[in-house]
Amino acid sequence: MDDFFDLPTLIVIAVAVFVLFRLRGVLGTRTGTERPPVERRKPTTDAAANEDTVVPIRSKAPGVPAMDDDHRNRKLEAEIEQFSKGNPELGQGFRAVAEQDPTFTPKSFLEGAKQAYEMIVTAFANGDRATLKNLLEKDVFDGFARAIADREAAGQKIDFTFVGLPKVEFSEADFDKKNVNVTVRFHAEVVSATRDKDGTLIEGNADQVQTIADEWTFARNPKSRDPNWKVVTTSQLD
Repeated sequence: MDDFFDLPTLIVIAVAVFVLFRLRGVLGTRTGTERPPVERRKPTTDAAANEDTVVPIRSKAPGVPAMDDDHRNRKLEAEIEQFSKGNPELGQGFRAVAEQDPTFTPKSFLEGAKQAYEMIVTAFANGDRATLKNLLEKDVFDGFARAIADREAAGQKIDFTFVGLPKVEFSEADFDKKNVNVTVRFHAEVVSATRDKDGTLIEGNADQVQTIADEWTFARNPKSRDPNWKVVTTSQLD
């Protein structure tokens, strides 16, 4: 008995007991009432799910729009009603364009069209072909470029200031099986004076604001990766 409880044996027993308690502390014990591991990971409430996921992933049932789509559709319909001004054909045209180009809304398009109009008429007056080429369809650009070349050949220059757009309105919108097309009427205020090579005024007035009216059609292929619209037709209104 004395040999069994010698000092080395006691040390070994003490180490074994220590290791046993360490394992128990790390691994714990099973009592037979624990939930399976999969059930531990499964959230029991929506609140629990939201704590683990910043944006819950939800599948959309066929034919039922998601909340964002529903909000966009309501906003789009409100804008169609506002900008079509009771014209049912124009309203249907807006819907046809929006169906092909989900990024289209009448309000945002009109803001972009106004900016494009100012850039184009200013670039034309200044002879800025590079800007025009980016905003005009080829046939329209060629017409503008010829007018600029004729003006330059005659030694004429234009003093031009864009004042504003007191009136802008839609006139048509449609989808022609290839392109979406939107036509806008612009009533612009400008100061424009054309002078010959000697500086003599031959057209316009450098000290007076005048009103010009144009109708332009913008188009783009909704299947194209290029998001930009280009002017495809221009006409001057009386």
